[in-house]
Amino acid sequence: MTDSATPAPQNDSSASPADKAPAGKAPANSAPAAAAPAATPAAKPKPPAPEEQPFGQFVPQLLLPALAKEIEAYGGAAVELSFEQGPMPVVGSPCSLVKGTFAGGRRFWLCFTAEDIGSAKTIALAEAGAEASLLESFLIDEKKMTLALLVSRLVSRLNGQKWLGAN
Repeated sequence: MTDSATPAPQNDSSASPADKAPAGKAPANSAPAAAAPAATPAAKPKPPAPEEQPFGQFVPQLLLPALAKEIEAYGGAAVELSFEQGPMPVVGSPCSLVKGTFAGGRRFWLCFTAEDIGSAKTIALAEAGAEASLLESFLIDEKKMTLALLVSRLVSRLNGQKWLGAN
């Protein structure tokens, strides 16, 4: 009979490869701790968004051309656009405004209360031969103002007035 008091040698499968490696040698699949990760190429700086341009450059250089192009694409009549400082229609307080005049004499004003596209905005409309009599809030619920948003909502408002396309 065999003596059961002597334990049989067991294979320790829970030992890590580092524990099984000969003394002074690291396992072949481990990376040296001092090695730096591969260098990534420097990312090109992202160009600033159009909306980050100074207000005095954004409106005449980006907003007016985009607005004219969108009105034309929508089928609207030719529009003369200008950017100026002047009195807000109806109330007369000073503001920065985009003024649009259609060939038939219809006019609109997009007024900015401060020199910032994110500032409070109003819009006024006038039929040919009439003065603006109503000042409406414009884009008051938007958290982030973009060029595309300004253009699309203004063109949508003009189309709602039946001033564009085959209305």
